Amino acid sequence: MAPLEPVYELKCSCNSYPWGRQGEKSAAARLCAKQPGWVDQKDVSKPFKIEDEPYAEMWMGTYPTLPSYVAKTGQDLQDLLDEHPNELLGRNVIEKFGHTKLPFLPKVLSIAKALPLQLHPNKEIASQLHEKKPDQFTDPNHKPEIALALTEFEAFCGFKPLGQIAKLMQLGPLQRYMPQVKKPEFDDQQLKAVVKKMLEADDKSVKETYSALTSLDSKDFGEDSYIPKLAPRLAEQYSEADPGLLVALITMNYMVLQRGESIYIPADGIHAYLSGDIIECMARSNNVLNTGFCPRSERDNVELFISCLTFTPHSAEEAMLRGQSFERSEKSKTLRFAPPLSEFDMLQTSLNGGEMESLGVIKGPGILLATEGSAKMKANDKEVELKEGQVFFVAQGTALEFEAGKEGLLMHMAYVE
Repeated sequence: MAPLEPVYELKCSCNSYPWGRQGEKSAAARLCAKQPGWVDQKDVSKPFKIEDEPYAEMWMGTYPTLPSYVAKTGQDLQDLLDEHPNELLGRNVIEKFGHTKLPFLPKVLSIAKALPLQLHPNKEIASQLHEKKPDQFTDPNHKPEIALALTEFEAFCGFKPLGQIAKLMQLGPLQRYMPQVKKPEFDDQQLKAVVKKMLEADDKSVKETYSALTSLDSKDFGEDSYIPKLAPRLAEQYSEADPGLLVALITMNYMVLQRGESIYIPADGIHAYLSGDIIECMARSNNVLNTGFCPRSERDNVELFISCLTFTPHSAEEAMLRGQSFERSEKSKTLRFAPPLSEFDMLQTSLNGGEMESLGVIKGPGILLATEGSAKMKANDKEVELKEGQVFFVAQGTALEFEAGKEGLLMHMAYVE
């Protein structure tokens, strides 16, 4: 049996959805295509070639929908972990989660138009849905996630402050969505009723509301003056009758993140990504409930969606996840993004040409992506050439050293300890 390695190069896959970026414009496709030996998923005898179609997500890890394989042997990464769990994952991580699967799922997303208005059910609801509809809800886990911008990134994330929503709800076209019993102050229960009414509204009502709102002057929207400009763009992508338009524009935070900025989406947190290239990482799950920015036939039950909904964050600032200096970074070139969950943290290392960085021992497994540039990488006593698009599984107990090539290096690594 071959001795175990501190790192294993992986072959990953990229899927195609209508909201993905077209052809070479997709960072997900470009990174995937740079992996050595990558093949066409429709015909594994042929090398992968980027076609003129929308490429959406490159998945990295062990989730069975789109698993990663060891580049050298073709072995499914999960099979390798099952054979050597203690050495590769570590006893602590196995005991913490009770299995030998990676508890996180990193991806590269390339977004050209709005993803469905969605949330990911919490563990209790996810478990119930998985038992009832295992084909649709393929695991019993929750799916809190982070999104880290590689380019300018637009998103709807969480709800606006209640006072801000209350002001917008005073506009004439929105009065029909206010609950009949009004309270002195607009609170989360009234917001819940408003969202429910919007999602349940028929096509004619939504279209009438859209038409009336876009006829107003931008000054009528106060600090939300972007609404009449953004509304036509979303309507063109989907429909003037899509209820996601009203929920997103009126009740949710519209955010424009710059490269290197990040947001956190809690379990049951409402969100919709609009455009950009991002690194996304989530707890190990693929469960989702959709209610807007998609055909009516693809929308999930409104009652179920509303019953799952959480009402935080209540501002754009609350949704931000700030990177902090990684305490095991020798040269202070690495940031750690630490969401409030146990399944993963994310590291981002940025080096200029010729710069070096050393990361102390990681006490659990990781998935590492050379997002841009190249470097010489040393993993314990193993040296490899790290090139843009390459993905590595990093075994527990591994220390990493990097020396960037002329063009520098941008590296992301999801890990758990």
